[in-house]
Amino acid sequence: MATASAVERETLRALPSDASRQVQWGFADRYDLQLLVQSSRAVARGPVARLVAGGGRNSHEWTEAKAALLEAFDQAGITAVFMEPEEGGLFAGPKNFALALIAFELAWVDGGAATASLAGCLALAPIHERGTEEQKQHYMKLAAPTTPGEDRKPWRGAFCLTEPIPYVGVDTGMLNGKIRIVEWKTGEEPILQVEKRGRFITNIGFANFVTTAVDSDDERIKGSCMVILEEADPGIFDRGTPTRKMVHQLSSTGDPIFNLRVPASRIVGGYDVKDGVLIPRYSHSEVIEAVFRRTRVTVGVMTTAKLLSAVEPIIRYQRGRFRGADTATPGSVRYELGLQAREDALHRLVDLWATGEASASLGFAAARVFDELDPLEKEVEKLYAERGISGGKAKAKFLRGVADEAVTLMQLPRDDARRSTLLSDLRLRFVALDSLADVLCPAAKLWNTGWGAQMMREAVSLMGGYGITEDCPGFLGNKWMDAQLEATYEGPEAVQRRQLSVTMTNPVFLAQFREWIREMREVASEHPGTGACALATAMKLWLWTLDHLQHSKDADGGRLYQSARQGVTFPLADALCWLVAARCQIVDVLRLEKSGANDASLAEGLPGLVKFMTDLCNVQSARASGEVARICAELVFGYDRHPAWDEDGKRACWHEDELDALENLMPGINSYAIDVIAGDGSHPAKAGPCVNCAGASRFLSLHAKLDGCLTGSRLAKDRAADAVSKMMIPEALDYPA
Repeated sequence: MATASAVERETLRALPSDASRQVQWGFADRYDLQLLVQSSRAVARGPVARLVAGGGRNSHEWTEAKAALLEAFDQAGITAVFMEPEEGGLFAGPKNFALALIAFELAWVDGGAATASLAGCLALAPIHERGTEEQKQHYMKLAAPTTPGEDRKPWRGAFCLTEPIPYVGVDTGMLNGKIRIVEWKTGEEPILQVEKRGRFITNIGFANFVTTAVDSDDERIKGSCMVILEEADPGIFDRGTPTRKMVHQLSSTGDPIFNLRVPASRIVGGYDVKDGVLIPRYSHSEVIEAVFRRTRVTVGVMTTAKLLSAVEPIIRYQRGRFRGADTATPGSVRYELGLQAREDALHRLVDLWATGEASASLGFAAARVFDELDPLEKEVEKLYAERGISGGKAKAKFLRGVADEAVTLMQLPRDDARRSTLLSDLRLRFVALDSLADVLCPAAKLWNTGWGAQMMREAVSLMGGYGITEDCPGFLGNKWMDAQLEATYEGPEAVQRRQLSVTMTNPVFLAQFREWIREMREVASEHPGTGACALATAMKLWLWTLDHLQHSKDADGGRLYQSARQGVTFPLADALCWLVAARCQIVDVLRLEKSGANDASLAEGLPGLVKFMTDLCNVQSARASGEVARICAELVFGYDRHPAWDEDGKRACWHEDELDALENLMPGINSYAIDVIAGDGSHPAKAGPCVNCAGASRFLSLHAKLDGCLTGSRLAKDRAADAVSKMMIPEALDYPA
C-alpha cells in the first residue's frame, strides 16, 4: 500500500544577510550605499563598540576617547555623506536614505555615537535647506573632512533650538533668544547682537559653529530667524556645563550661553530691507519645518536598529540559559533549546522581531520618499520664482487647485489613461509625494521611537536579570534607556501626533490611503499569508471612523474632530501609524520575494526567508488590526452617554406585559428581548439598558469582518516561533560585550 511521504517545509535558515536586506529595503542597485553601510558598520562594531565595552558611557564629559570617534567618522566617509561632491562629499543627490542607513548602523551598537554623527548634519541642515548659496558653499566646505595634503581641521557644528529651563520643551515657537541691531552704517550691512541660552545642545562641547533660533528684540528687525554663530565671533561663546545624562553618553551635550556680534549676512537664507526694517527671508519656524521633516526619520531609524540588534543576543541567551546544569546534557532539548523549548519565550521574541521589521520598513520608506521629494521641491521653488509667487499663503493657494486635480485623478480606475498625468506633471507628483511625506515623517518618528521604546523594555525582560547588567550582550540595557531619549528628540510624541492630526486629513493623502486599501486587497488575493486582508479591513475601519468623527458631536454637543480635542485626534493618529508601518512591512517583503529571485546569492535560502518574513507580516498585521479596532471602537462609542434607568432609558425597553401579549401572535419573541421592565418596575441589574448602536451599523459590520480576517494569524506566529527555534546564529556577536 502506497503512503504519502512528508515533505519538509522550507524554513528560515539564518539571520537575514546583507544581500537580502539590500533587496528588502530597496538599495540593491546602489553600490555606493552598500559600501557606506560596510564602512559605517566597521566604525560601529569596532571603535564605538570597544569604547562602550570599555566604560566610555560612564562619564558625562567629552573625553579624548570620545573625540576620536569623530576622526573615525571622517575616515569612514560618514561625515562627508551630507555634502555634495563639489563640497567634499561622496556622491551627488538627496542624502536622506544614506543618512538613515548610517544612523541604523551606528545605533545598532550605540545611540549616542549615532547622535554625535547626525548632530553635525543637523547643524548644517538649516544652511542646506534654506541657506543662501554663499552660506552653503562656505560652511559645507568647512565641515567637509580633510583630503590628503590639506592642512586644516574640519569644522563641527551644533544646532541650538531649545531654551533653558523653565522654557525647555514648551514650544518651538516660543523663543527666549534675542537678536537686535547694534550698528548699521549707511551703505554697509547691519551688525547684530545675538543673545541665546541653550539647553540640551548636542555637539556643543566641540562645535566651531552653531545654527541657532532667535526672535527679534528690535523694531528694525521683523520676526524670528536662524543665525549662524562662530566660536571666534566677538563676545561670549560659552559651551556651558555638560548635561548629566543617563543616556547617549557618547555624544557631547551641554547648556551653552551666547552673546555675540555677527554680521547680518549670517542670517540663514539672507534678508531683505524694506522701509528701514530688516526682514529675514525665512522665519525660524519655516527653517525648522524644512529640517525636522527630514531628520526626524533618521531618529526613528535609530530605535529600529536597537530592536533588530536585540534579536541575536536574545536567541543566544534563551538557548544557552540552562547549559551548565546537571539536567542539561548535550543533545537534550533543555541543552539545545533552553528557554526556546517554551512557547512564551518564542512568541514574545517573534513579536519583538515583527515590530523591528515593520519599524525598519516604515523608517526607510519615509527616507526614500524624501529622496524622491527633494529634487521635486527644488523644481517647484523654481516654478514659484518664475511665476512671482512668494509667501506661504500664495504658495498654498497655488497648490490647492493642483491638489484637487490630483485627488480626481487618483479616484479614476487604474487602467484609465488619464492617471498617467500623475507621473508626468511636476506639480501633481509634488503634491502627492508631499502629502505622503507629511504623514510618513511624523509616523516614523512617533511609532518607531514610541512603540519601539516599549518593545525595548520587552527585549530587556527577555534577557532576564542579564538584561540590566553592564556586560549584557548587545548592550541591551543601554539601548533600552537610550530609546527613552530618542522618543523625545526633535519633538516628543505630542508634537508628532499634533502634526499627524492635521496632515492625515489632507484629501490627497486620503486618496492615496484608499489606493492602499485596494492594493492590500490585491496583495491578499495573491499572498494570503501576509495578513494584508486584515490590514485592508482595518484601514477601512480607520477611514470610516475618521469620517464619522469629523461629522459627529459628543453627548454634550461638542464637535469631536478639532485641534483642541486631542483625546480624539491623537489616538486616531496612533492608529494610523500602526497601519502605515504594517503596510510598509508587507511591501518590503513582496519586494524581497520578487527581486530576490533574480539574485543568485539569495537563491538557496530565499524561500525560507520569505516564508518567515511573510509570517512576521501576518503577526504584525494582526497586532496592528487589533490596536486599530480597539482605538476606533473607543472613539466611535466613547463619546456617547450610556443609557440610564430613567424615563428615556425605560422608554426604549420592552415591558413584560407587552411581551406577554405579543407572544400569542409571535411565539418566541420573548427570547429576543434583552432589556425587559417587569410589572413592578424592576429591571436587570446593570448600569442601564443596552446601547442602541443606530448609525454605527457599518462600523459594527466592519469590526466583525475584521475579527474574522484575523483567522490564521496565530498559526503564523506558531510557524515563525518554530522557525526561530531552528535557525542558525553565529558562534558569537561580531562586536565585543
